Amino acid sequence: MATPTLSLERIYDAPVEKVWRALTEPDQLKQWFFPMMADFKPAVGFTTQWDVTHNGRLYPHKIVVTEAIPNKRIAYTWQYVGYPGNSVVCFALEPLGDQTQLTLTHTITESFESERYPDFSNENFKQGWTHFVGSLQNFVEL
Repeated sequence: MATPTLSLERIYDAPVEKVWRALTEPDQLKQWFFPMMADFKPAVGFTTQWDVTHNGRLYPHKIVVTEAIPNKRIAYTWQYVGYPGNSVVCFALEPLGDQTQLTLTHTITESFESERYPDFSNENFKQGWTHFVGSLQNFVEL
């Protein structure tokens, strides 16, 4: 099994059901994650794609849900269409009374060739996921 490229843990002042909805309901995902994401379903095999432009370059994001256990785990492949590389992103939830512990792992399963594409460096992935777990926290703790 591949070693996680990145693992982040956070404790949110929100019940696990609220965090799960933020991770899986399209109208909520658009508010803290990617507003251009057209749709999302927490169902194995569900696929969606959206475009992001960064540093003048187009990055078509594509995810395929690989695991969905309500109020516990949502995982999906994460890749950029037309670029090398693939990975798995997993959001694992643990209820802590009225709080929720989130563990995010981003595991590289096929090289993104960050030497050729510096935007795919481990540091950039860390910055991006750190931003998103903070954005999720702000959203669920409203």
